[in-house]
Amino acid sequence: MDNKPNVVMVGLGYIGLPTAALIAKNKTYVHGVDINPEIVKTINAGKIHIIEPELDNAVENAVKDGFLYASTVPVEADSYLIVVPTPFKGKNEPDISFVESATKAIIPLLKENDLYIIESTSPIGTTELMMNLIYSERPELKNKLNIAYCPERVLPGNVMYELVHNDRVIGGINDESTEKAVDFYRQFIKGDLHKTNARTAEMCKLVENSSRDVQIAFANELSLICDKADINVWELIKLANKHPRVNILQPGCGVGGHCIAVDPYFIVADYPMESKIIGTAREINNYKSFWCAEKVKNAKLEFELQHGRKPRIALLGLAFKPNIDDLRESPAKYIVQKVLQNANDEEYYIVEPNINEHKVFKLTSYEEAIDKADIIVFLVAHDEFKNYKAIKEKIVLDFCGALNK
Repeated sequence: MDNKPNVVMVGLGYIGLPTAALIAKNKTYVHGVDINPEIVKTINAGKIHIIEPELDNAVENAVKDGFLYASTVPVEADSYLIVVPTPFKGKNEPDISFVESATKAIIPLLKENDLYIIESTSPIGTTELMMNLIYSERPELKNKLNIAYCPERVLPGNVMYELVHNDRVIGGINDESTEKAVDFYRQFIKGDLHKTNARTAEMCKLVENSSRDVQIAFANELSLICDKADINVWELIKLANKHPRVNILQPGCGVGGHCIAVDPYFIVADYPMESKIIGTAREINNYKSFWCAEKVKNAKLEFELQHGRKPRIALLGLAFKPNIDDLRESPAKYIVQKVLQNANDEEYYIVEPNINEHKVFKLTSYEEAIDKADIIVFLVAHDEFKNYKAIKEKIVLDFCGALNK
């Protein structure tokens, strides 16, 4: 990039790349950073390495117009955004080592009045920890930088729209930092920008996803009860939601993704005695995946007893939610792994229409899987699966409501 970048985006994944493309679309020079050289190469060719509607055109145009360039190392700019993963380790403890590494990489480049923003989902106090890290290595910059936290809150499959139109919560280490960050985002975002402090902004992100997790856990718990009570859980929820003040979510085969399946642990790890409901919701949603795998195992054994042969089994869906290619923390992927661990010469047909290949699983087309399988297991309610027509001789296990929409 010939022009000095205004923004350095550290992390070019499911959030970082769309955000970089959005900023570049507004004719702001963005230098993207990723440790994977293949990702860097792909982006600089105007291509994308993930599936997200409208992202391909945004990246292609940004690169072609010279407003987006990717590299494996950061450069000097005025604003630095940290958008790297924050997984968990050990006994569900949050791992902020990627945030720390990304921060260390830019510390030598920082100068007075620069803006440093963390977007990565982080435990409470992470922004202050990174502030202390920066000032410990660059004491001459103490109280001369603008440091803030602003979590993303977008839905995969609709990221490019929601990045622009969703409200954002922005919290700085002080009022000046908050204002500076608000001014930055106001250039690209049409949604309202809500000011707070860094700790509250960090907690806000965790609470949003923990709330969803608790609500999904209630729906999943209902599905377990209804299975024993011989009640159609989909019909039950539909009827219960006719109440003007009831809005039960839909059950599934667990909870996945880089947010809802992970973020509650950030609260539970730091406040184990106070987060009983949050922690129990995580247990329920994790158990639902195990329960689904056991249901497949039981269906397989029943088929063998009735027919005197091994069944052919179709496992439909690997992504963590419908119509995306993201397999991170996917309960469907866990169920497939669990089922295959108990395999005993059965034939399996694994279907995921949103990816071309998988390093571990051999993928089959939906049509072939439906045609050949004796047992059909719906794990993710992809649009391609909703046109399934009942076939009398097939055993169907629908864990995601694909046939009840």
